[in-house]
Amino acid sequence: MKPGDFVVHVDYGIGKFAGLQTITVRDQKQEAVRLVFRDGDELFVNVGALHKLHKYTGKEGHQPRLTKLGTGAWDRLKARTKKRVKDIARDLIKIYAARRASDGFAFAPDQIWQREMEASFQYEETPDQASAIDAVKADMEQPIPMDRLVCGDVGFGKTEVAVRAAFKAVQDGKQVAVVVPTTILARQHVETFTKRLDRYPVRIAQLSRFVPKEEQKEVTRKIEEGDIDIVIGTHRVVSKDVAFKDLGLLIVDEEQKFGVSVKEKLRKLRPNVDTLTLTATPIPRTLQFSLLGARDLSVIQTPPPNRQPVVTEIHAYSKDLIRDAILYEVGRGGQVFFVHNRVRDIEQVASVIQSLAPDVRVRYAHGQMQSAELERIMLDFMDGKFDVLVSTTIVESGLDVSNANTIIVNHAERHGLADLHQLRGRVGRNDQRAFCYLLVPSIQGLTREARQRLQAVEEFSDLGSGFNISMRDLDIRGAGNMLGAEQSGFIEDVGFETYHQILDEAVQELRSDEFAEVFGEDAPAPPAPEPTVDVADDVFIPQDYVTNPVERLDLYRRIGSMETPEEADAFRAELADRFGPVPHEVDTLLRLSRMKPEAHSLRLPRVVWKNERLFLSVPTPEADPYFHERIFEPFLAALAETGRRYVMKDSRSGRLRAIVQDVPTLKDAESILSGVARQVAEATAPEEATA
Repeated sequence: MKPGDFVVHVDYGIGKFAGLQTITVRDQKQEAVRLVFRDGDELFVNVGALHKLHKYTGKEGHQPRLTKLGTGAWDRLKARTKKRVKDIARDLIKIYAARRASDGFAFAPDQIWQREMEASFQYEETPDQASAIDAVKADMEQPIPMDRLVCGDVGFGKTEVAVRAAFKAVQDGKQVAVVVPTTILARQHVETFTKRLDRYPVRIAQLSRFVPKEEQKEVTRKIEEGDIDIVIGTHRVVSKDVAFKDLGLLIVDEEQKFGVSVKEKLRKLRPNVDTLTLTATPIPRTLQFSLLGARDLSVIQTPPPNRQPVVTEIHAYSKDLIRDAILYEVGRGGQVFFVHNRVRDIEQVASVIQSLAPDVRVRYAHGQMQSAELERIMLDFMDGKFDVLVSTTIVESGLDVSNANTIIVNHAERHGLADLHQLRGRVGRNDQRAFCYLLVPSIQGLTREARQRLQAVEEFSDLGSGFNISMRDLDIRGAGNMLGAEQSGFIEDVGFETYHQILDEAVQELRSDEFAEVFGEDAPAPPAPEPTVDVADDVFIPQDYVTNPVERLDLYRRIGSMETPEEADAFRAELADRFGPVPHEVDTLLRLSRMKPEAHSLRLPRVVWKNERLFLSVPTPEADPYFHERIFEPFLAALAETGRRYVMKDSRSGRLRAIVQDVPTLKDAESILSGVARQVAEATAPEEATA
C-alpha cells in the first residue's frame, strides 16, 4: 500500500491510506496505520488489526466513495450485501442438498488391477496430485454422488487423475463419459487413455466430428448396449441420440470452454452420477461453488520435477524477432507453435514465416479444415514431421507436444487472460527452457485492459500460477456477482476482499443454522468473534530497528497472519538474522501474535494482561450461545486445572470476566492461555465429533 491508495477496513469502510504513525495509548507507545475517511475523519488502526485492512479492489479504474464514519452507513451496506448474497447462496446450497439426498453408486475399494495400473505410471506423482487422486477415489466409494473440482495448471497431471478414476469406475461395470471442448483434445485423451489402459479389457471409443458418420452411429449403438466402457468426445457426447446403458462417472475437462446449452445438458446427466471436473484456470463462479461447499475442491499446485517456468515476453510485431525465435528453437532440435487466430489469412501468414526461414518446414491448420486433413496435420506435428505449426487457437486445450518449446502468439491483445495462459501451457512440458512471445501491433496503441492482461501473463509466468491468473482476470474485468445469478455492484460497493469475507460469513451462517441438517457432521461451529489482545507494554517495531516504513508494514502484516507458535518462532529467528537481536517491543508483539489464535479458539472477545493479572472476557449468552452450550464448562474446568487463583466478576460493561491472579510476566500469561485452550480443545473434541 502506498499513501493515497484506497483501502477497506472491514469494520469501518472505505478510506485512504495515509501511512504509519507512532501514537501513545494509555501511556504505552504503539505504531498505527492512519486512515482518512470522508470529510477528513481520521482513524488509527492498531497494527494487530492489519488483517482487517485490504487494498480496495473493484473494477479497474472505478473510484469508490469514501465512507462517513459514525453514521452506520457501512454496517447497513454490509448487511444489505450479506442478505443478497445469502439469497443466492441459499439456492446453491439447495442444489447441494438435493445431491446429498440422492442415491449414488458406492464404488468398491481399489482392486489389484487398479494398484497394478497406478504402479505403471511412468512419472512419480507430485504430493498434490497424489492427494487429489486419493480424494477422488474416496468420493467415489461414498454412496453420495461425487461432485469434485480438480484445479491444476496445464501439464500438472490432471489427466492422470481422470484416467485412474475412469478405470476404477469401469472395474465396477460402470460406463464413463469424458467430455472435452475440442476435437483435438478428444483425440489426445483417447491416445492417453488407450496407452495407459491397453493391458486391460477396457473398451474405449471416440465421439466427435473427427469420427466418420457411420462409425458415430456404431459407437452410439454400442454405448446404449453397454459394449463401450469409456467414451471420450466433444459436446457430441451429450447429443439426444447418445443414451448410456449404465453411466457411472462423468469427467468434464475445461468446463468454462463450453456454451450454456452444453452446460445445461451436462447438468441433466449429473444428478445421480459421480462428476469430476478438471480445469487449469477456474472461473470465479466455479471457485465460489467450492467455497460454498456445494462442490469439493482439490488443487494441484506442485509442478512436476525439473519443470521450468516459461520465459514470457511482450513485443511489438517484428519479423526479425519471429525469424530469430524460430531458428533458435529449430536449431536446438525443437518445434514452434505460431498462433494466428484468423482463418481468412492464416495461409498468407504461413507463407510469410516460410519466407523468413526458408529451410524450416512450415504447415498451417485451423478448425474449418476437413477433419481428416486436420487430424493428419496434428499427428504429423506430434511425430516431428515438420517444425512450425501455424494455427488458430484450436491448439489451446490439451495438445501435448513435448518437443515444442517456443510459442509465438500474434495479435495477443485479442486474447483473454485465461486463453493466453492456456496457450502458453502448450510449451515448457519437459525440462527444457521454453519461450512464449506475445506479439502486438504496437505496445503504445494498446487499450489499458489489453496492456494489463498481457502484463499479468508476463508477471505470472511461475509454475502453478493459474489461480493468480484467474484472480487478476476478475480484477481487470470487474466482477459483478461472482455467484453468477445476477450482475451487480457488490464488489464495487465493498471491495473484493470484504465481499469475500461477507460471502464466507454468509455461507458459514447458512451452513450452521438453516442447513445444519444438510451438512450434518460437516456443519461447522458458527464463526467466532475477532478477539482483542492487549498488554500494558510498548508494542511496535522501532524505527531504528527497521527503518523502511513499507518493510515495517509488511512485517506487521506477516505477524498478524500467524496462526501457530511455530510460525512466530521461525519469524523471530528470521528477524534476528535480517535485522539483529530482537528488541523488547518486537518480542512483546510476537507474544501477542501467539496469544491471539488461542483466544480465538476459546471464542473469547477480549484478553488483557496488566498489573500482573490476566483478564479473560467471556461472551454473553446472547452474543455467543455456542460458547455457553459447548465451551463454558470445559473453560472453567481448565482454569481450575491451572492451579492459580482466579475469580469470576462482572465488568462495567456487564460482561463476565475471569481474572487470573499472580501472573508476573507476559510469558506466564501466554503459558496459561495456551494451557486452557489446549484442555478445552481436548474436552470438546469428542463431543464435536459426534455433534
